Amino acid sequence: MNLELLRTAFHIAAHFALYLAVTMLLPGAVDLYVGNPDWRVFAMTSFTVGGLALTVILATRGPAPRPSVRLAFLVVNILWLTLGFAGAMPLYFSSLPIDFVHALFESVSAVTTTGSTVISGLDDLPPGLLLWRSLLQWIGGIGVIALGLFVLPYLRLGGFSYFRIESSDIEDRPFARFSTFSVALLGVYFGLTFLCGFSYLIGGMSTFDAVNHALTTIATGGFSTHDASFGFFEDPWLIWTATIFMAVAGLPFTILAVVAFRRQTDAIRDPQIQTYFLILIGLIGVCSIWLIVTDQYEPFDAVTHSAFNFVSIVTTTGYATEDYSGWGSLALLLAFAAMWLGGCSGSTAGGIKTYRFVILWQSFVNNLKQLLFQRIVSPIRYGERVVSNEMEKGVALFIASYVCIWIVLSIALAATGLDIMTSLSGALTALSNVGPGLGALIGPSGNFQSLGDVALSILIVGMVLGRLEIATVLMLLTPLFWRR
Repeated sequence: MNLELLRTAFHIAAHFALYLAVTMLLPGAVDLYVGNPDWRVFAMTSFTVGGLALTVILATRGPAPRPSVRLAFLVVNILWLTLGFAGAMPLYFSSLPIDFVHALFESVSAVTTTGSTVISGLDDLPPGLLLWRSLLQWIGGIGVIALGLFVLPYLRLGGFSYFRIESSDIEDRPFARFSTFSVALLGVYFGLTFLCGFSYLIGGMSTFDAVNHALTTIATGGFSTHDASFGFFEDPWLIWTATIFMAVAGLPFTILAVVAFRRQTDAIRDPQIQTYFLILIGLIGVCSIWLIVTDQYEPFDAVTHSAFNFVSIVTTTGYATEDYSGWGSLALLLAFAAMWLGGCSGSTAGGIKTYRFVILWQSFVNNLKQLLFQRIVSPIRYGERVVSNEMEKGVALFIASYVCIWIVLSIALAATGLDIMTSLSGALTALSNVGPGLGALIGPSGNFQSLGDVALSILIVGMVLGRLEIATVLMLLTPLFWRR
């Protein structure tokens, strides 16, 4: 492979590492303000990461190669690895009693907005470390949007942007300039974060809790400042506020930007949005009825906790108000099914994504028609647009790959000595970037702290594969990618 591509990829990743080094000073300043000695750790790692980043930037200077799909995939992989390792440094050198694998797991869980954690005693943790975890998730969230909208469509199976941004396609462009579109996306992301934090403040959260939970809610990351997760806050106002903002964060940010800045409300008729809300309403309705019939909650509490926890699972946020694994067999089965789904394309959520299920269902119906009427010509449509055969095959290939990798990860985890429930749900929660798994060990009331380094390493691979939509990572493992 042309070494110029590697040089450019490391050059770009080094710039992001430099930005991350500057960001480290913010939690360091918080620790310094409260008198926690970990501020020295943030200062040290900031200068270390910044120095290394500057060295790489200077060493890799040169003319940029022509933009290409190969360069895009290489940059994405190196960038995510850089963020994961750089983000782990303050955690590893802090006062936390964790080794490097645990620190790397926590960092990768943050930047992939998974939300699984190996840290307990969050209520007593220094504020700088709590803020650092939240910032990593928030940075990872906006990175996911950029990945899904502008890189993965090249694969024809990783992303499905509602609007095309090519200069030759003026009618479908949401904004005249790509730079304007990028600013609009950032504006929506910042604006939702501010509104979410302000709503939390109104509901009675402390300023620190409101800031942290706003960062991780909009990023659909799910890191909390308390061991009890969102169950620490018993106020229905806060629970419903989080539910609404998690649901919004699971929508396509492209469409949110168009509605907010161009007032094109017809964009919300995207089929995946309709399917997304139908799925949420169905899951919440069935679980609420189950909780009422089994006398576990009063009607209002049943709807409140069902809505919060299933929106959290589907959007792969990972918050929890209750240990829903103890709600009974039906609720447990619904939770396991919800872990596969994910939000919409172009959102911060993980999972398979709703639009793929829309296309898969259309393909299924279309094949049934062709079995009955062999000469019928019935194209698959996504709203008003015809889905190409390439996209149809890509969706099927992605879902098949998703299931196969989940099986492989589950077997690998079981080989480390974990029980079946932990292995199956752990592999799925990593691949779907959900956060908590199922069962007593890694469920909503537990965490991943007791898992060994080998199991955590397997889960790290799963989180990266899921966040980068599988093919982006597997592409680098093919010999063809590295040929000139």
